[in-house]
This record gives sequence, C-alpha cells and structure tokens, in this order.
Amino acid sequence: QVQLVESGGGLVQAGNSLRLSCTASGLTFSSYSMGWFRQAPGKEREFVAAITGRGNVYNFADSVKGRFTISRDNAENTVYLQMNSLNPEDTAVYYCAASMAVYTTFTTPKRYNYWGQGTQVTVSS
Repeated sequence: QVQLVESGGGLVQAGNSLRLSCTASGLTFSSYSMGWFRQAPGKEREFVAAITGRGNVYNFADSVKGRFTISRDNAENTVYLQMNSLNPEDTAVYYCAASMAVYTTFTTPKRYNYWGQGTQVTVSS
C-alpha cells in the first residue's frame, strides 16, 4: 500500500532552519505532484508548498514565500521542504501529501490522494 513518511521535524529557535523529508513507497513517485501542508492547534490544515511530478513547477503559500523551498528527488522517492528564517507562527504539524494530478500544484487538501502521518515543528521565540 501507499505510505508517506515524514521526518526532520523538531524544536528550533526563531531565525533558524529545518529541512523536512517525506519518503514515499507503494506508488510511482514521479507520477504524483507532492505537497506540504501544516496544521496548528485549533486551526484548519493549510497549504504550504507543492511541486509537480517532474519538479519543474512550484507553488508556495504567501506566508512562506522567500523563506521555504521545495524540491524532490525522484530517484529516491523523496520530497523535501527546506524551511529558513523560521518564526513561532510556523509552529505546526507538517504533512506531506501526494496528488495524482502530476502537472498541477493544488493548494486544497481534498485534491491530494495520500497523506503522511505528520511531523511536529516547534519554533521558540
């Protein structure tokens, strides 16, 4: 079956960086667009970033533009989220997701077919 496993979360001070990874199995990775979402306590899940199957088209939430980058290694079935200049508002559980719409970077969760279990990111002030 399809599995998405996130890693790389943790506790960091504001201004520092983290890189999240999400490794997929059970699917043809390059045939899926990949997205990152996050959910803070008491809030809805929100879009962070997405990348198409070939890795040539990206999309970012306004709140992370210029600070976060997304990339993928199709040979390793892994998508990355590099997070720089973190601030306490970035604190959330971060989820990766896979969408069968390989050429599109959707921003809504319902467009994604598979989800990981999430990894906690906590940014202290």
